Amino acid sequence: MTFARKQLCIPYAVFLILFVILPLSVVLYYAFTNGEGQFTVDNFLSFFTNSRTTGTLIYSILIALTTTLACLLLAYPTAYILARGPFSRGGVLLMVVVTPMWINFTLRITALKEILSVIEGNLAYYPFVNTIIGMTYDFLPFMILPIYTSILKMDSQLLEAAADLGAPGWKVFWKVMLPLSMPGIISGVTMVFLPAMTNYVVLDMMYNSTYIMGSLIGSYFSSYDWNNGSMISSILLFMIVLLSWISGRFGDSEGRKGGASL
Repeated sequence: MTFARKQLCIPYAVFLILFVILPLSVVLYYAFTNGEGQFTVDNFLSFFTNSRTTGTLIYSILIALTTTLACLLLAYPTAYILARGPFSRGGVLLMVVVTPMWINFTLRITALKEILSVIEGNLAYYPFVNTIIGMTYDFLPFMILPIYTSILKMDSQLLEAAADLGAPGWKVFWKVMLPLSMPGIISGVTMVFLPAMTNYVVLDMMYNSTYIMGSLIGSYFSSYDWNNGSMISSILLFMIVLLSWISGRFGDSEGRKGGASL
């Protein structure tokens, strides 16, 4: 029996079927059925016609957008300094940024909560602000890493050529650096936005009693309502696919614009 290189994909295909396709099939089955196993879309209709659940979705999107914007504003200059700053050991400094990720998530948020308690006294007075601080603290490395990699791989001669042609510093950044670093930005946004919509642990630890999508999913499954829990999970899955598609299209268009502007 001759060995073919395509046989190397068999373990991956088995893994994909067992741990991706089958679980997603179960989720979609429960999302589009009722308690008797009959096909229905009432789960989705009730979600989008219920003010409580739609309010949860809107609040989750607001939390995710604010967290993503805060991470981006902090991560881009940090990644730029690490990649192109006057440091001989930028990689070592990057490890300093990434090292907190090695610590248990609950311990990190607990430590942050204690610091905020000293500053504010009662965290319940500012639940939204504290939630954003906690989310940003948790997800910031996921935004820094892809942007850092994107800037590090950028050809410095393109920036120098733009400057030699008379472009001011802000225009070099806006027309050359930003489009070329867009793949890293898109990767960071994707890794921060959707997890921020579901990470209800930060809300609980920061005394924010408002539900987000993760809280809603947890409440349904804890009450053994698999149909509604799977329905919300499938909505988030659709949002992941949609965001990935938009990000891919946007990244391609920005890359073409960046190349054309040179």
